[in-house]
Amino acid sequence: MPDWLRAITLSERPARPTRTFRAPKPDASRILAYEVLRQVNRRGAYSNLLLPQELSASTLDLRDRAFVTELVYGTLRMQGRHDWILQQVSDRPWGEIDEDVVDLCRLGVHQLHEMRTPAHAAVSATIEVARKVLGESKATFVNALLRKVSALTLDEWLAKIPSTGDAISRLAIQYSHPEWIVSAYFDLLQSDSEVVALLTANNVPATPTLVSWPGRSTQSELLELGAAATTYSRYGAHSQGNPGELPLVRRRMAGVQDEGSQIVAQVFAAVAENSDSWLDLCAGPGGKAALISSLAQISGKSFLANEVSQARAELVKQVVVHGEVISSDGRDIASLGKTFGAIITDVPCTGLGALRRRPEVRWRRTPRDLANLIELQRELVDAAISVLEPGGFLAYVTCSPHLGETRIAVRDAIKRNPSMHVIDLRPFLPDGLSDSCDEVGLQLWPHRHNTDAMFMSVLRKSS
Repeated sequence: MPDWLRAITLSERPARPTRTFRAPKPDASRILAYEVLRQVNRRGAYSNLLLPQELSASTLDLRDRAFVTELVYGTLRMQGRHDWILQQVSDRPWGEIDEDVVDLCRLGVHQLHEMRTPAHAAVSATIEVARKVLGESKATFVNALLRKVSALTLDEWLAKIPSTGDAISRLAIQYSHPEWIVSAYFDLLQSDSEVVALLTANNVPATPTLVSWPGRSTQSELLELGAAATTYSRYGAHSQGNPGELPLVRRRMAGVQDEGSQIVAQVFAAVAENSDSWLDLCAGPGGKAALISSLAQISGKSFLANEVSQARAELVKQVVVHGEVISSDGRDIASLGKTFGAIITDVPCTGLGALRRRPEVRWRRTPRDLANLIELQRELVDAAISVLEPGGFLAYVTCSPHLGETRIAVRDAIKRNPSMHVIDLRPFLPDGLSDSCDEVGLQLWPHRHNTDAMFMSVLRKSS
């Protein structure tokens, strides 16, 4: 046992035996946070879908809802670092600890290190939840761990991260990312300071971004609601409030969409201006399809949205007012017997570009997932090219900066399909983004552009 940990342990005094049993009194906010975290970590739920549902069904006031939101999303982001700290004070390997104990300890550490909760309140309130949901014995264990953690400040804990050895493992602990993702960032950015800036940006919650849908609403209307105009998209605005409370959003005249996705849709429409038929091959859940279909309607283009999941196709139908929405496997799109002048293929990907908005993704994805997704991406691209008219445009889009899902994928697509060649996107970009584009395509970054890390390349088919 290290001397510093022995000092923490020896400084503790055993609690006096309790003479009478006191029923646990956990607060509703932390109970809800624990239940959501458990569903996300243990049952594969998505926090951005589950948490809003649970908050809407609760009787919590606005202040408590904000507390739960920060606690859940923040714990999911930082739980890698929380786990490392907890391992330092545990006498058993952290991977062998009961999963419910792990989640409760993570919630406690997050309050201690990342929120404005006083240390005594963070520990005692978490213990009340543990007593309620785990029982007295496990609650005692949680109590011991959290008290050891609280003996040092976050800066003191960070100073204990090994400074020798691999920079990737050190940064993975400090900024709470899996090592394989940190390694991929180094491959992409080739700069220590840039990697740190990106890791930092991934841990900052993204401000909700609204999108106006032409023909239904305008950016000016969003600004009149007190939102601030997006930097690059002519359709967007950043909002500090709850988007679901806005009449424009409730009436499906405007939506919520990251600025990076808006830019991609805007550039696609500009490139496809002279094409009469547009296809969104992987349209769910409908954000890009809603904007693209609105632009298609204004310019008199036909529009078809396809989504493999019937449930997600129903979501697309709710926001697409021009064109048709179908549900089929995009790899079988040729079975429709139709061709298109312009196709956007926003392929399923690792989602590593949206870690600000989907905090659990960093812990769910693995290099094995990457290999499986790359094969699916290839099949979708080839299917799209098979129904692309001569002279037509294919936009290849991912919400991931990983080389295997971006530049390497584009090069491979051209090798398999010699009739395709990359076009220069710079003439179609909003002002201020030309430096983010090269001969392969556009790459956005959270730390540079305050957007998701969207990648876009457009290929043209020979006439």
